[in-house]
Amino acid sequence: MHASNEHTFLDIPTREGKPRSSGLTHVMDKGLNLREIEGLFDTAGEYVDIVKLGWGTSYVTNNLEKKVALYRSFATPVVCGGTLFEAVYAQDKLDEFKRWLEHFRFSHVEISDGTIEIPRERKLELIADFAADFVVLSEVGSKDAEVNIAPYLWVQWMREELDAGAWKVIAEGREGGTAGIYRPTGELRTGLVDEIEHSLSFHDLIWEAPTKSSQAWFVRHFGPEVNLGNIPPDEVIALETLRLGLRADTLKEVLLGRSRVEHAPAS
Repeated sequence: MHASNEHTFLDIPTREGKPRSSGLTHVMDKGLNLREIEGLFDTAGEYVDIVKLGWGTSYVTNNLEKKVALYRSFATPVVCGGTLFEAVYAQDKLDEFKRWLEHFRFSHVEISDGTIEIPRERKLELIADFAADFVVLSEVGSKDAEVNIAPYLWVQWMREELDAGAWKVIAEGREGGTAGIYRPTGELRTGLVDEIEHSLSFHDLIWEAPTKSSQAWFVRHFGPEVNLGNIPPDEVIALETLRLGLRADTLKEVLLGRSRVEHAPAS
């Protein structure tokens, strides 16, 4: 599925319609108002698969109930940022958090430990517990750019979290692409990505890719059906053109079937 314009004539990849099972675009909402959300879905709604209300913004958002309801009216699930979950965990407010999620009719929840240290077994227990009532997205990777987790641990933790009940596992990259799967310079840790790629199904993963260069690299590497996260709202259509080979960065690989380009992006 692509643009609803009847006058189409290019041979471009066929995109599955919503709800998609792959090729997900996970959008970062840092404080959009209701009119901005309506504008986003007027122009790019068919390409938005899930929306994250960044870090703890949902907790201080006016008209949150209306905002979540508006996204739901567009058949698009909403999830709070994992940092809010970490604040909840740090203050031992898990039961209150569940009631809060239910009150505002969140169907999805993100469970992360990128800032607060959560023992592995406890994190897996929390994923299993929340998965009984919500669709869980877990996140692996540190938000501290100085923390370097061995690739085999990324793979092990991702697999454990999927087994515990996570729907998708997010590979940490932060809002600016400077931590987790990225070096502080913004360069992608391609060896880490390769290790993960060879061990897990890419359909189970969402790669945080907030910059055009990182999005293009992932599309060239995995193809149009790669799941990408932390996409700015005003970059949704631009990302779709990367998926379809309608931008110079991916035209040769997507439309002409050339070999994959392996150069890692820099900031």
